[in-house]
Amino acid sequence: MRSLFVLFLFILFGGFLQAQELNCLITINADQVSQTNQQVFKTLERSLNDFVNKNKWTNRTYKENERINAQMFITITNYESNRFEGNIQIQSSRPVFNTSYETPVFNYKDGQFNFEYLEFQPLVFNENVFDSNLVGVISYYVYVILGLDADTFALEGGTEHFRKAQQITTQAQGTSYSGWDQNTDRSRFELIDNLLSNTYREYRIAMYNYHRKGLDILGDNNSTGKQVIAGTMKLFETMIKRRPNAFLIQTFFDAKSEEIQNVFSDGPKVDIIQLKETLNRVAPLYSSTWNDIQY
Repeated sequence: MRSLFVLFLFILFGGFLQAQELNCLITINADQVSQTNQQVFKTLERSLNDFVNKNKWTNRTYKENERINAQMFITITNYESNRFEGNIQIQSSRPVFNTSYETPVFNYKDGQFNFEYLEFQPLVFNENVFDSNLVGVISYYVYVILGLDADTFALEGGTEHFRKAQQITTQAQGTSYSGWDQNTDRSRFELIDNLLSNTYREYRIAMYNYHRKGLDILGDNNSTGKQVIAGTMKLFETMIKRRPNAFLIQTFFDAKSEEIQNVFSDGPKVDIIQLKETLNRVAPLYSSTWNDIQY
């Protein structure tokens, strides 16, 4: 009888024990706004945390330890009535197999974030309608995070998530909100368009090779893992020959530069001279970081 009761409880509450996809901390900084009442920003912060972490974004069931760790930092630079202007920094990471280390996957700053919001306004995502730039931008980056995370575990595993972000982008084209314009460099349109384009397919191959075939085996076979990561850098050389100054290359090294330096500054050696030459060709902005890699 007791076992039947336990089974009943499991069936009744089992759905509540299934974790959502993200473990995302959203922080709002309104220090630049001369607003004596900060309550609206605190309310918005709570609402956004609930919106991202309690929403069900995919059909997949996630265990608690499978949730993707992420952060969004929203800086408000101007606030008037119900109109907000600012920027948003997005970061995500994922664990490396057989270690306690979390590797950064995405580190990106979007400087064009403006939206309307009334305090206590419900935040609801409708994939068929774009009626809130606040919801649209946040949902877009949720799907980018999901897609990039999936790409690190399976080759082009994030495509379905990127398609969702692309759908949001398409719906936003008819609005006047900044950041979505396909004719603007470094826009949300360009980011998702590049992620889904065969022109930049090496980026997604690199994401998989670097993480799944490289980092994830470092603990068991440090030498092989390093060789794979070093070889992955050559994929970016192929990309820049086709598209110099490719946007996605910058996003990769914005997240990975310090990690790459650390990986190759300890343990079994690889051909550091050749590696540095490759890194300086594909990511010259980080030349000082590459110079710190020890022979």
